[in-house]
Order: sequence, then structure tokens, then C-alpha cells
Amino acid sequence: MQKSEPNRYEKIVRPRRLPDEIAAKLTGQISDGILQPGDKLPTEQELAFNYGVARTVVREAVSQLKSDGMIQSKQGVGAFVSDPGARSVFRISADCFAKRKELIQILQLRTSNEAGAAALAAEARSEQDLTLIYQQLQLMEQAAITGQTDFETAEHRYDAERRFYRAIAKASGNSYFYDFLTMLDGRIDANLRTVAIKNVMIAEGGQGVMGEHKKVYEAIRAQDRTAAEGAVRQHFENAAGRLMERADIADITR
Repeated sequence: MQKSEPNRYEKIVRPRRLPDEIAAKLTGQISDGILQPGDKLPTEQELAFNYGVARTVVREAVSQLKSDGMIQSKQGVGAFVSDPGARSVFRISADCFAKRKELIQILQLRTSNEAGAAALAAEARSEQDLTLIYQQLQLMEQAAITGQTDFETAEHRYDAERRFYRAIAKASGNSYFYDFLTMLDGRIDANLRTVAIKNVMIAEGGQGVMGEHKKVYEAIRAQDRTAAEGAVRQHFENAAGRLMERADIADITR
């Protein structure tokens, strides 16, 4: 009887970001009753020392918990664990509004940059470039087809979309497009990543958005500079518009 070969390749588990990890730990303490409703959280400095992370990491984690209604801040006093009853009602998070406004501004900034990169990519792309672009398009589509709206699935789709547009920037032949896009993505990762992924989670089915990405790919494949530029511009203008329209709904937490 032939022995089956051991699996040499194990799936790599994507590590959780530090702010998400801290937020999960605090949420666990609240759920387990270690932190009771009305309890005051330690200061940012104390949490940063206890967890061995920077205060900026703690600040983002606490911001997530505020957005989720788990804790609430009192000006000049500190952050306190919310009453469970208060978490079950709708409320609008001012912090979320501020972050979504910043994300909208970044989308608006990306519009011209990525439209220009796509126009050049349509003319300069190689078959290898096209293959790399298409691979990311397929990964996005696979995540959209599942119909799942969990955070991990949305994160995979979000990252594939970023790689899709980075591949287009590389195909443009102008490294400054890629460098600029990388800088903007870094800004999102520093403070807005969770907001951006949650925005992907609430996109309706994702198929309409996928249609926009497919138009971009098809225009680059056909080497149609005008169509590629127009398709990218349309996508990012639509993305900013969708985010603004959903702001009063998406920023409401239970």
C-alpha cells in the first residue's frame, strides 16, 4: 500500500494586526465580566505598558471599541465600559464619521493618480503584467462569489483589490505611481484599515463593484487608454460616493 506523502506546504495564517489583537483582548475581558459596565479602563499609557505596544496601537484599539459601542469616553475623565443595554440600541459614532471622512478624501486623491496609471498601463503593459493584474481580479471575484460578509473574507478581498491596483501601477512603467499608491496604502494601514475593510463588508453583494474592476481590466487588456482611465476614475468616484451615501448607516453600531 502506497504511503501518502506528507503535506509539505501548510496554509499560512495571516497574523492579526496589533490594534485588532488588543481590541479582541479587551472585548474578551468585557465578555468574561473581568471588566464590568461602568468600570474605567486603564489609561492609554498603562495599557501600552501592560501589552508592550505603542500608545498609537492602544489608541486605535480603543477607537474600535468606541465604534462598536463597547466603551464610551467622558471628556477629561477617561474611557468606561458601556452598559449592555446601551450597546443594543443604535447610535452614531462621531469617531467613525471622522475616519470615514478621511477615507473618502484618500479615495478622492487616488482617483486621478490611479486613473493616470491605468492609462499608461493600457499602453505599456506586458503579457506578464496582464497576468498579474488578472490574478488579483480573480481573487477578488472568488471572495465576492462566496457571499460571505465576515471580516476575514472582506479583508482578503480588500487586500486583493489593493494588489490589483498596485499591479496596474507597476504596469504603467512609472515607478512614482506605485510609490505614491504604496504611501497612501500605508496611511490607511496606520489608522483606517479596519474602517476600509468594514466598508467592503457592507458593500451590496460586491458584484456591482466587481463589474467596475472588470471594466478596468478589460480596458487594459484591450490596450484602450481612454477606456482604462475612465473606468478607474468611475470606480473611485463611485466608491467615494457609496461611502458618503452609507455614512449614516454604516457608522451606526449596535
